[in-house]
Amino acid sequence: MLDAASWAGRLGGDRFLAQTYHRSYAHFPGVADTAGLFSWDDLNRIIATQRLEPPRLRLSVDGEMVPLHRYAIPTTNRRAVTWSRIQPSDFHAQLRDGASLVLDAVEKIHPAVGAAAEALERFLGTSVQANVYASWTEREGFGRHWDDHDVVVVQLHGSKRWRLWGMTREAPTFRDVESPEEPEGDPMADLVLSPGDVLYLPRGWWHSVTADQGTESLHLTFGMVPHTGADLMLWVVDQLRASLALRRDIPRFGSSAQQSDFIDAVRREVADMMADPRLVERWAESIDTTDLGHAIPSLPYVGELPARGEIAVKLTTPRGRLTANREQGTVTFSAAGTAWDFAESAAPALGTLLTNQPTTLGELADSAGLEVKEVAELVSVLIDGHAVAVVGTAL
Repeated sequence: MLDAASWAGRLGGDRFLAQTYHRSYAHFPGVADTAGLFSWDDLNRIIATQRLEPPRLRLSVDGEMVPLHRYAIPTTNRRAVTWSRIQPSDFHAQLRDGASLVLDAVEKIHPAVGAAAEALERFLGTSVQANVYASWTEREGFGRHWDDHDVVVVQLHGSKRWRLWGMTREAPTFRDVESPEEPEGDPMADLVLSPGDVLYLPRGWWHSVTADQGTESLHLTFGMVPHTGADLMLWVVDQLRASLALRRDIPRFGSSAQQSDFIDAVRREVADMMADPRLVERWAESIDTTDLGHAIPSLPYVGELPARGEIAVKLTTPRGRLTANREQGTVTFSAAGTAWDFAESAAPALGTLLTNQPTTLGELADSAGLEVKEVAELVSVLIDGHAVAVVGTAL
């Protein structure tokens, strides 16, 4: 099971965060138990039952996307909705001839991968998207390239060869002032991933990937949303919108002295905030508690939850916070962009929700020494705020 603690153990925990994360690649042979995570059967079922248009599902060869008409036909239903239906024989032919298959955001449609992505998000503190890649030949699906986000690769089936070069531009971004130059010379690493192997690769590292080991290959890539200094500054500006200096009109037609005074006032506000030694900590708390997570309905319960101990619920965002307010005798639960104050007695139940594991109302009540009715009322408030959802109706 790839929960947050499991990810930490497999990647190296605090040592990984302090010495490897954002810095260098790392190969972890055989550390992932992939049983039940994602299989060829899962991929076949998803392709057969989901309406997946490019770029969600796509084929790529030699760095170019294969035109959809070469392996799918348009299909229209009675409501005039058109989508592309995969033609298995043409689909197979493209893959046999060297195309690689990509399925984006599989965490949205496959529960086991979704749970693994949420757990990795808890460990690394950033949003995660999981893509599936499948290849059959030594032809490169994407050519030598770099990504604008860090990745964690889990090899599921077969083998895949990864040739790695370092960065040619430090910390390149999606919106950048220049592009990294192609690397020269031999790769610094030439790795073959086998089932259960995990590879971490920072953004900006050039790599080429091929299934040249004589077997088909299936792997998952977990991509992490990067957070840069530019993102921090955008957050700082948002925090300063309450400041009069930042709310005032820019004196575009004012005198030089007026313009200078305006800039000085803005500079002082920004400098004061940037001087806060807890600024990064405050930013991290803000993005954790305002992240909207993965909204889930709680049908059939469209009103207050009934006081039934068998009903299972789960936090819908991987990065909530619980803060004790000892002087007030309360705790603040912050998640999905909202904060609620509850009595201290609710803290054990709220802490259980923060593990991101499904749990029943009865278990939450037992953990806090509360009545199931009290817990149902508490959880109903969090459901209304999109922070919790019913994941087991017990009907």
